[in-house]
Amino acid sequence: MTDDVDLLAVNTIRTLSMDAVQHANSGHPGTPMALAPLGYVLFTRHLVHDPADPQWPDRDRFVLSAGHASMLLYSLLHLTGYDLPLSEIKSFRTLHSATPGHPEHFETPGVDMTTGPLGQGLGSAVGMALAERLLAARFNRPGHDVVDHRTWVIASDGDIMEGVASEASSLAGHLGLDRLVVVYDDNRITLSGPASESLSEDVAARYEAYGWRTLAVADVNDLDEVDAVLKQAGVPDGRPTLVRYPSTIGYGAPTKADTYSAHGSPLGDEEIAGAKRALRWPYDEPFTVPEPARRASDQTERGRQAHDQWREAFERYRADHPDLAGEFERLMAKRLPDGWDADLPAFDTGDKLATRKASGKVMNAIAARMPELFGGSADLSTSNNSDIDDAGLVERQAFDGRNLNYGVREHAMAAAMNGLALHGGVRPFAGTFLTFSDYLKPSLRMACLMGLPVVYVMTHDSIGLGEDGPTHQPIEHLAALRAVPNLHVLRPADARETVGAWRHAVTHTEGPTLLALSRQDLPVLEGTDADAVAKGAYVVRAGGDRPDVVLLATGSEVSLCVEAADLLADRGVTARVVSMPSWELFEAADPAYQEAVLPVYASTLSVEAATTFGWSSWADESIGIDEFGASAPAADVFAYFGFTPEAVADAAEELAREPDDFDDDVAEADLS
Repeated sequence: MTDDVDLLAVNTIRTLSMDAVQHANSGHPGTPMALAPLGYVLFTRHLVHDPADPQWPDRDRFVLSAGHASMLLYSLLHLTGYDLPLSEIKSFRTLHSATPGHPEHFETPGVDMTTGPLGQGLGSAVGMALAERLLAARFNRPGHDVVDHRTWVIASDGDIMEGVASEASSLAGHLGLDRLVVVYDDNRITLSGPASESLSEDVAARYEAYGWRTLAVADVNDLDEVDAVLKQAGVPDGRPTLVRYPSTIGYGAPTKADTYSAHGSPLGDEEIAGAKRALRWPYDEPFTVPEPARRASDQTERGRQAHDQWREAFERYRADHPDLAGEFERLMAKRLPDGWDADLPAFDTGDKLATRKASGKVMNAIAARMPELFGGSADLSTSNNSDIDDAGLVERQAFDGRNLNYGVREHAMAAAMNGLALHGGVRPFAGTFLTFSDYLKPSLRMACLMGLPVVYVMTHDSIGLGEDGPTHQPIEHLAALRAVPNLHVLRPADARETVGAWRHAVTHTEGPTLLALSRQDLPVLEGTDADAVAKGAYVVRAGGDRPDVVLLATGSEVSLCVEAADLLADRGVTARVVSMPSWELFEAADPAYQEAVLPVYASTLSVEAATTFGWSSWADESIGIDEFGASAPAADVFAYFGFTPEAVADAAEELAREPDDFDDDVAEADLS
């Protein structure tokens, strides 16, 4: 170490990490112990941040993709001056503490992203770095670089092995995201044993093939060398940068250092005592933070100065470019522009078009008035109708477009969207086929966990896509997606409902929205209502004051139920048709409204070209598909699986009950 106080500060990070994991009796001590020199140098000499304002727009972003090493981050935040007192360090991994087992976005001041599932942090960091370049291209002017910061990542062996990291790293190299720096903790250890049991490739060579610059630290405990390498990494050269950092996991532990035993469990009192002796730590009391180490680590003054310099620069920018400055502030405050929905299209009853095509029309009307809307697709933009017209394509070192071809990288696409949303200033959406939501599910789950307002445009939503067959026909996907907390799944019945679905997607800012859209043309129905989409379900056709049966459907099956209701009317059976574009929104509705839409006195038949799983919450009987689809023209596949007006009418007629029978049942059960 170059200075005794630096060594003291580094070892404070190590001992806090050991003590917190031991006190919690769970956690990962080894990686924080190994990475303490890196973290200290990064946070005190290179990371541009203001502990007093963790949301400063032009701060550097830091992502601990190796989220299991959370005590490294918590120790750094505590020491550098964030609002994370020592009492929270002592409460590591306890209920409602600000120091959960893995870092959680908005739970802890200074945590830029929830991490833990390996690869997710690296994947989303690509989105953060992309957002920085998009905003720089839009707002910077000669002499005014109001957007100019770095995205720093610490990634582990496990991160590097995950497929999402490979997808995202390939994309970052392709785009030349040269303000992205990933430090690869090459400690040669995984949870189960030596990394050599599962990884033998030359990681640096792989990243060079992706188009990255690669650097390396030879002596990870030489702070001057670490400083010099990070300084070089922070200077853009047209490529993202990977820094190989060959650390020793559990550094200082007498018997567990450099073994997988230091990875995922407390070291034990005896091993900790030995480690502290090896580190020449002079304090017996756990959770000791020496005052010289605190002073050496504190970044409040450096952060304040950097932030003040940016504020002054921004005021000069405002003087020269007042409109741009106001727009930048609006974006960072996440305020919608005035009149963003003024040009939403109207669709007439009898029009016929696929909801994916309607979605493209609606999205473009919004994009024309909402410049922060940024779109992409996993090589399916023409199928998803997800291009913003006349808005240009983002390409290598060219970031003034609003469309991005993510390539066939669904997982990285969704992870990057998370990073775009986390960074701020961008409202991302992206498209693929609904069946390929499986490829991006972990990133979607992270968006739900963090409450990010991203929009998934998922087309080809059923067996209605026809000839491409069961590999492309989603069956279980809607049920699986509806089961994810904080995800709003909307499956509009026609173009008019698609307007309402997009309106909800834009105004819902507490979590993601998924639009499930048809490949095939659908008629715009009499009775559908864009505004009613926000209620989750509503009556499209009343069927009289007291219908015999309720036909409950989503998406393309709503028009099928309307046809079935006509057949039932000819048979003397009155049927109410209810469109239910969103389970989640209807679940949140007032119980009185729910009863008005789905009255208890009438039996309900659900109709959806997907698995029947979950429909028992809303319906007495269900028509669905509990097997894989088939390859044939859409009409033939629908008929084969029983999705015809006649089949629905037959099932509804059998289910219908006379009102008097219901009244007898109610009296017997003493219900009101």
